[in-house]
Amino acid sequence: MISTMRAQYKYRNGFLKERGKTDQNMRLTVKKNIVFIALACTMIDRLIVVKGDLGTATSYDPPYLPTKCPGYNQNNFPGGGLFAAASYGIWDNGAACGRKYRVRCLSGLNRPCKDGTIMVEVVDFCRSSPCPSTMVLSNKAFSALSKILNSKINIEYAQV
Repeated sequence: MISTMRAQYKYRNGFLKERGKTDQNMRLTVKKNIVFIALACTMIDRLIVVKGDLGTATSYDPPYLPTKCPGYNQNNFPGGGLFAAASYGIWDNGAACGRKYRVRCLSGLNRPCKDGTIMVEVVDFCRSSPCPSTMVLSNKAFSALSKILNSKINIEYAQV
């Protein structure tokens, strides 16, 4: 078996080459491999994009008051209406109050995601039991991430 394998290859200039392949064919093969490796390295940067925790998000409608977090009233909600209610997983016995998260839509049914990220502040504990998602976003926050309201989206979030 080894002798048949050796019959397919020959040595030329110190390198093992496949019989029947010319130097020009070998150069083309090497160039194709270099192009493939360069493209693969470029795409790896695009594949590794998760920089936080993964979860889900839904939206909730007004009235947003009263909240479980002390000190929030109609006059001191976060600017632009970008706030959230935390689920049990990130509530941390109320320590989540006032925490700010960078949130980005990753996916959902019917491709709802908009580009970019938003910053939300936790002002409440999820009012539903069990909570339908990791974060329940205000309508303004949810519409900044998703083209489809009243849906559930997959998100990436990181505390800032």
